[in-house]
Amino acid sequence: MRPVLLDSIDMTRRDLLCSTLAASAMAGIAASPLSAQSGGLDPLNPKIRFGAAGFIWQTKIEQAVRQTAQLGLEGLEPYRQLIIPYAENPKPLINMFRTAKIALVTCSNGGPGQSTNFIDRTQTAKTIVDHMKFAREFLVPFKCPRWKINVGARPEGGPNDDQLKVMAETLNELGRQTAELGIRLAPHPHIWGPLEREHEVRRVMELTEPRYVSLTTDTAHLTLGGMDAAAIINEYFPRVEEIHLKDCDAQYRGNKSTPTQEQHKIASLYKNLGVGGGVDFKAVFKVLRDRKFDGWAVLDLDPPREGDGTGTIEDNLTVNVNYLRNALGVRLPAPAL
Repeated sequence: MRPVLLDSIDMTRRDLLCSTLAASAMAGIAASPLSAQSGGLDPLNPKIRFGAAGFIWQTKIEQAVRQTAQLGLEGLEPYRQLIIPYAENPKPLINMFRTAKIALVTCSNGGPGQSTNFIDRTQTAKTIVDHMKFAREFLVPFKCPRWKINVGARPEGGPNDDQLKVMAETLNELGRQTAELGIRLAPHPHIWGPLEREHEVRRVMELTEPRYVSLTTDTAHLTLGGMDAAAIINEYFPRVEEIHLKDCDAQYRGNKSTPTQEQHKIASLYKNLGVGGGVDFKAVFKVLRDRKFDGWAVLDLDPPREGDGTGTIEDNLTVNVNYLRNALGVRLPAPAL
């Protein structure tokens, strides 16, 4: 669905312009060392690239860049909150990534001064404007060809069909505009958001245009939302832009209701790979390998909590990298943090 109907002539001209601009932008991206996609770490599908998400480091972007490189990972995906000092002037951060020889996988949305309301029609115009400002000022200078985004807070009782339609319209329009910059939009189903349960994901995928809207799949969030992560990734594979890797407890497999934020406050619902047993990572990687996934698999970890027994940030990173190495056969070096 689109918020504005265009006649066939306007559609043809606009699509031609979009294709031309996107091709030009992508040509620049392909030549950029910041988006160089070497791959080769996975012996069964060398197209997979491996990275880390920045949430585990909170506000320490310099530490995030340094330790991502030390682990032999190829890219970093910060959250917008992590890069706020560089949001309008990313050149120093670009140089930091270049020196570390890692790519910017993408940068998640959110944080101060950016609307993330995708379901209230009175707010979605501002959401699009705010997002496009960030895309132009940060993602374009980084020559980043993809954008993982969250889609805001979950309404009480979950989104109704009208709200899902508004979200789809907003994503289509935002994706159309980012495509003109050479950026593929990839919303992220997330518990406690309006894309939490399977019927919500399916409805929005049905209503959005594949040329404008891709998908970021998170193994833990899909499982906590009652879905089979490997099955969803396989079904929507042509639209999957990126995979977030984390585990959850096995008790949540096939659940009919999502665990609450109150439960998460007591003990994190997110687990290190192979620790919770909720995600069948071998099944997920079979899909990625059999279907020759050409994208990023990103460790998306929360910071350790005091007293949770997982140790330091470095301890948690080591556990997850070693799981990739020992359980899944990924050719990462042994961690030496």
